[in-house]
Amino acid sequence: MLIAIFFGRRIIDRLQRMQVGEIIRNLGLEGQMKKTGTPTMGGVIIIISIIIPCLLVSKLENPYMILMLVSTLWLGTLGFMDDYKKLAKHDKEGMKGKYKIIGQVGIGIIVAGTMYMNPDMGIRVNHEVISAESGRVEQVIYENEMEHTPATTIPFVKDNNFNYSELTSFLHDNSETGGWIAFLLVTIFFVAATSNGANLTDGLDGLTTGCSAIIGVALVLMAYLGGNLMYSSYLNIMYVPGSEELVVYMAAFIGALVGFLWYNAYPAQVFMGDTGSLTLGGIIAIFAILIRKEMLLPLLCALFYIEDLSVMLQVFYFKATNGRRIFKMTPLHHHFQKAGNSGIDALIQRPIQPVPESKIVIRFWIIGIILAVCTFVTLKIR
Repeated sequence: MLIAIFFGRRIIDRLQRMQVGEIIRNLGLEGQMKKTGTPTMGGVIIIISIIIPCLLVSKLENPYMILMLVSTLWLGTLGFMDDYKKLAKHDKEGMKGKYKIIGQVGIGIIVAGTMYMNPDMGIRVNHEVISAESGRVEQVIYENEMEHTPATTIPFVKDNNFNYSELTSFLHDNSETGGWIAFLLVTIFFVAATSNGANLTDGLDGLTTGCSAIIGVALVLMAYLGGNLMYSSYLNIMYVPGSEELVVYMAAFIGALVGFLWYNAYPAQVFMGDTGSLTLGGIIAIFAILIRKEMLLPLLCALFYIEDLSVMLQVFYFKATNGRRIFKMTPLHHHFQKAGNSGIDALIQRPIQPVPESKIVIRFWIIGIILAVCTFVTLKIR
C-alpha cells in the first residue's frame, strides 16, 4: 500500500510527461469527455506494489508463490502490450481479442500443467465422522497422505469436495488423466472469463479497483483457512498444504489496490488501463484455482461475469433484431449512466434519470461485499 501511494505519485507524473493519456470516445455520458488525457497504464503501479513485497518477504521456493508471480508478470505484459498498441496507434480497440485470448489460454495451460506435474501441489481431503447417537458431525479427519488429484470445492452440497475425475469415470483406468484435462479446460475458462470481466468492468473511476479489493479480502481469508489444518478441520473444508504462503501474495494484492485507489477514486487521477484490469481478473481466477475454490468464483465474481454477459447479450440481440438493444449501453455500468429518454431503442429504459458515477461505483462495491459474504455462507449451507 505504501509503495502504491508514495511511488504511485511519481509514476503518474512520469506518465503525464510521457503524454500517456486515455483515449475517450464520445458516448454521450455525463462527465465522460472530461477524462480525456487522464494518464492510463497505471496498472504498472499495482503490479510493482505486488511484486516487490512478495520478493522481499515471501518464500520464493514455494510453488504456489512462484506461479502467482509468473502469472502476474505474464498478464501484466499482455495488458501492457494492449495499452501500448492503443496509445501508439491511437486505436481505442487496441490488441485484437484473439491475441488476448491466446495469452489467457497460455497462462491457464501453465497453471494447470504445473499443478498436474508438481506432486507437492496436492491436497488432504476431509471426511466427516457422524455420531451414531445424535446424527451430527462428531469430528473431521483428514487423509494421512497428501493426494495429488484434480479436486476442488463446490458449494451447497453435503460433501463439498468434488473430483474432476468423476466427470471422466467412463474412461475407467484413465479417468484420473481425463480429470486433469477437465481441470485444464475449467482453468482456461475461468482465467479468460474473469480477466475479460474485470477488463469490461473497468469503465468507472475506482470500480474495478474496489471490487477487486473486496474479492481479494474474501480470497485471502479462504487461503488462510484452507492452509491451516486446525481451521480447515473446524470449518470442514479441504486442507491445501503450502497454500498458506499465498496469504502473503494476496495481502500485497489488497494493499496495492488500496494504495492505487488513493489516486483512482473519483475523480480519477490515473486509470489502470488493460495493464491493470486484465491482470487483476486473471490474478483473482488463478488464485482461486490454486486454493481449489474456483467453483466459488461464479458467486464471488458475479459482477465481473454479469458485465461479460451484458456485452454478449447486447451484441447477440443487436444482430438478431437489426439494431435493437436490451440495455441502453454496455458494459452494464454504462447503462445506469444513460438517460432513459436518450432516444435509444432498448428493452430496458430504467433508470430514466442518469445515476451519478460515484453512486454507481459505491453501489457496485456494496453488492460486491454482499456477494463475498454469501460466498462464505455457501461453505456452511450444505
